[in-house]
Amino acid sequence: MAETAFTSETRAPFAARALAFSAAFFFCTLTAGALVITLLGHARQPSVSLSLDGLIESKPAARLGPTADALPPPVVIDKVIYAGSALVADPALIENSPQGPLPRIADDGRKPMMVYAAPATAGKFRIAIVVSGLGISAKSTTAALASLPAGVTLGFAPYAGDVQHWVSQARQFGHEVVLEVPMEPFDFPDSDPGPHTLRTGVDENSNLQRLTWTLSRFTGYAGVTSLLGQRFLSNSGALSPAMTYLARHGLYFYDNGAASQSVAPQSAASTATPFAQANETLDSIQTALEIDRRLSALEEEARTHGSAIGSGFLYPVTVDRIAAWSKGLQGRGFVLVPVSAIVSAPKQ
Repeated sequence: MAETAFTSETRAPFAARALAFSAAFFFCTLTAGALVITLLGHARQPSVSLSLDGLIESKPAARLGPTADALPPPVVIDKVIYAGSALVADPALIENSPQGPLPRIADDGRKPMMVYAAPATAGKFRIAIVVSGLGISAKSTTAALASLPAGVTLGFAPYAGDVQHWVSQARQFGHEVVLEVPMEPFDFPDSDPGPHTLRTGVDENSNLQRLTWTLSRFTGYAGVTSLLGQRFLSNSGALSPAMTYLARHGLYFYDNGAASQSVAPQSAASTATPFAQANETLDSIQTALEIDRRLSALEEEARTHGSAIGSGFLYPVTVDRIAAWSKGLQGRGFVLVPVSAIVSAPKQ
């Protein structure tokens, strides 16, 4: 048998193959070690674990408002303030609380719902329209103020730091203003109106503290409505103390009709709270054709009963259709009035 000779020509390929094998072995060892660390982790470092539950709870999917820390400090009202010819703040109607200016009934009996009400045109068939959602988007709020006639009542959310600026503009342009109070919806916290939401599961005192905070965010509003709130409005035990509080502060409550199980009419009657409720939700279907149809239904309601109220949100299509509809309103025998002109006085 021939003997293999390791010459200089045969040793070089062998050495290269050995070196490549050693490198591959070393790389595989490092990879295996990294894989073990990745899978098993370091027993002495539990702080690197991530809780998804905690993240989900701290950031609800549909939160509408910022945290309370993002809001400006409370202001003190010590003089009469006008926006154009419209009154925005009167010290006689304000309690300067630690949270901010809180509406109250003046010593001479004047109420914010009367003093901050917009002028109402006399007419046989009266229609009020309330558009909510203002004060959150500057672009949308500006467009609404530029397009909507003065007779439309505007609802402002309480959270934006410059909300008083927008409310003052609305009052200057002749609009009546309502404050949107965050209230618990059925799918809370998936839909979350924001900080200081009135809840069915908390005690009366806590809810009144939250209501006080919300009422002190800006001045110049005549009444209050709900921001979401379907669950809260269906619970008379939770709603009635809030209604009593609003009545004692000289405000009316407007039910926008979004809560099909609302007990607001009964609660307002039992607590002697001035009250109004929408007859039509204009934009539950957000098309021009459907909104026009609902506006026509509102006219029929006003012809039958003398007055009617429609509720809408700050959708561009809603604003556009209301603006177009209002231009021929008087020619059809109707007048556009603020909600305060249709509010039912409490029975004594």
